[in-house]
Amino acid sequence: MEKVNLHAAGIDIASGVHYVAVPEGRDDTGHVKSFGAFTADLEAIADWLTACKIETVAMESTGVYWIPLFELLEQRGFHVILVEPSQVKKFRRKTDVLDCQWIQTLHTFGLLTGSFRPEDRIVVLRSYMRQRETLTKDCARYVQRMQKAMEQMNLKLTGVISDICGVTGMLIIGAILDGERDPHKLAALRNEKCKNDEATIALALQGNYRQEHLFSLRQSVDMYRVFHQKMVEVDREIESYLSQFEDKSDGQPLPKLPRSKQRSKRVNEPKFDTRKLLYEMLGVDLTEIDGVKGHSALEIVSEIGTNVDAFPTEKHFVSWLSLCPEVFKSGGKAPKKGRSPTHRSGNRVAQSLRVCAQTLLRSKCALGAFGRRIKSRDGAASAVTAIARKLAIIIYNMIKTGRAYKDIGAEAYDARYQDRLIRNLQRRAEALGCELIPSEAL
Repeated sequence: MEKVNLHAAGIDIASGVHYVAVPEGRDDTGHVKSFGAFTADLEAIADWLTACKIETVAMESTGVYWIPLFELLEQRGFHVILVEPSQVKKFRRKTDVLDCQWIQTLHTFGLLTGSFRPEDRIVVLRSYMRQRETLTKDCARYVQRMQKAMEQMNLKLTGVISDICGVTGMLIIGAILDGERDPHKLAALRNEKCKNDEATIALALQGNYRQEHLFSLRQSVDMYRVFHQKMVEVDREIESYLSQFEDKSDGQPLPKLPRSKQRSKRVNEPKFDTRKLLYEMLGVDLTEIDGVKGHSALEIVSEIGTNVDAFPTEKHFVSWLSLCPEVFKSGGKAPKKGRSPTHRSGNRVAQSLRVCAQTLLRSKCALGAFGRRIKSRDGAASAVTAIARKLAIIIYNMIKTGRAYKDIGAEAYDARYQDRLIRNLQRRAEALGCELIPSEAL
């Protein structure tokens, strides 16, 4: 085989020691060395690679231990690729010394492909967004504990209001923790927009107020408020960081959303104007796409960045998201129905797109009509994946070309699909020597 990367090195990553292999003959003391994991050791790795005239480095993605070394080597000018362990684990004996040599050999012959990692300024935004996601999950945990404590006291508040963390819920819980026990006084704190009346809410607030459950409720509420305050701090950092990106809107004002897409922000969504900041970053408004809201668009951009140049075509992008089926063929025959599932993946962009897709199954847009057609044929799960794939293609083309998205509507989509069915039937009839005549002509 032809050697592709003549100046390649391989690194086996661990928590406390890194093994580095370079081509033989680059150092008189040996072509494999071990280094510690302290910052001084990482600097020593970079110095040794420079002395050995290394240009490109491959390393396995092992936990989070690869991140400091990856960033340091990039700063020192090396071309670094991050490799999935599945690429290098075949045909090897498992020792750290042999691992780094095997990685170096594979990289020399160009047999490794690097994992996608956005540019450094997007990595910073991604870290903020992932920290925010962690805080959101922590908030959800303490909401569940609040619900548990109230259920143990037989307070059925969750059954009479839609959100116990809303205005009505927090006012009632706060009054309970302050010592109020009269259900009618507690019910009088309801917001005028609540669907249930005071009598219904008062009935749900007749419970057994035990001290241990009240203590658990108080601590859960305190922790919920702490994590929400931390989310506010993260939001300030994200808003400040987004404002540092160059403005690609060319002075064009942000189009106003139609009334059908306008809604108030949810509790866990950022309070700043994500739509405006993303429009300035990208030059296009991703929220024009049905099902994609400001927070979802921010999550997607924080993972892929402001350009999609790393993916040559939309098919490469969809494949990276694992939103296309894995085709299994045997003997040249196509797979049977139901035998080509999508590859299981924890891709965060794909997860966000699936959440967006779930909101479109009843929508009166073209994507909703498409999803309902797939749902009637293959089921809801396949429909969600199919819509998520469509969303990925739309987002890819919007970012790549800078063109806005225009929805044709469900009726227009159904009409196009019906025309396509008729043309297919006409071609099949012609192939059989028949003529297809519309019923109106009879």
